[in-house]
Amino acid sequence: MNAWLITGGAGFIGSNFVRMAHERIDAKLIVLDALTYAGDLARIDDILTSSKVEFIKGDICDTELVQSIFKKHQISKVIHFAAESHVDRSIFEPHAFIKTNVEGTLVLLEAARKAWGDRQDACFLQVSTDEVFGALGPDDPPFNESSPYQPNNPYSASKAASDHLVWAWHHTFGLPTIISNCSNNYGPWQYPEKFIPLMIFNALEGKPLPVYGDGLQVRDWLHVEDHCEALLTILEKGSAGETYTIGGNNERKNMYVVNMIADAVDDITGNPKGTSHELIRYVKDRPGHDRRYAIDSSRLQRELGWHAMFVFEDALYDLVGWYIWHKEWVDSVRAKDYSNSYKKQYGDI
Repeated sequence: MNAWLITGGAGFIGSNFVRMAHERIDAKLIVLDALTYAGDLARIDDILTSSKVEFIKGDICDTELVQSIFKKHQISKVIHFAAESHVDRSIFEPHAFIKTNVEGTLVLLEAARKAWGDRQDACFLQVSTDEVFGALGPDDPPFNESSPYQPNNPYSASKAASDHLVWAWHHTFGLPTIISNCSNNYGPWQYPEKFIPLMIFNALEGKPLPVYGDGLQVRDWLHVEDHCEALLTILEKGSAGETYTIGGNNERKNMYVVNMIADAVDDITGNPKGTSHELIRYVKDRPGHDRRYAIDSSRLQRELGWHAMFVFEDALYDLVGWYIWHKEWVDSVRAKDYSNSYKKQYGDI
């Protein structure tokens, strides 16, 4: 059986992809994850006993380990999710982002190049972000595959650097690579320091809802399952050397999302309407905070036939219920490295 190497497969997007690929794909899934604060095997524990899944705890910067995986398994595809990914953390800890996102990608590219040689039926899929393109003005058209790179924070700069490495390894060495750039993901199993689960759980627990600046920053929200469907489509139909942008076509202001979450929490829990809205607190904006992101997915739709299926408002309401039912999991991951990071970002509110 050929094998797919899925880095960061115990993380938020990676675990959702592993679960979907396990159902759909006839291949061995080698899940490599360092299990940092953001990785958790509980996300995929129900499929870890499957003969199609093998988990390896390890760092993508470990050259010897990565090369041994390629030697042991018939790796035909690399789906590279592993990354430090939280902008706020990158402002406080930029070195970790450069090491994992840049050096780790280099290690994987070199291992793939040595293992595959001139093989062109393989694929190295770099899962990247729209943040590498910088920020949009209120009337600018959405980012697409031709948008120039203009990263504005340490996280996006590290992802831009890793994208450039992937691009260079294709053009210099002929490595069959594809880059995908997605908009902001939301959905089940997301680490609770990220915007949507943070607001959900603070509202559920009666804690302040910290909103950066004026709260009018705009994000294009993509459900994680729509994203994973897009990645499977790219792996099946995409072409080496190409880039595909993936968006949910759901541009929403941050304050709109916070208000939706507050309404949903009050409705589901039976709070008097407006209870959670009273928890909203405006805090000092973070440095280099991009004002607007949006993605044009028309090429992916036109050429490969992918379309986003989730309706944002409906999915967000359902997600509040999902997190209520999975509070035990959230509490367990928050025990790892949550409090210190939260305090750095929002102070003592």
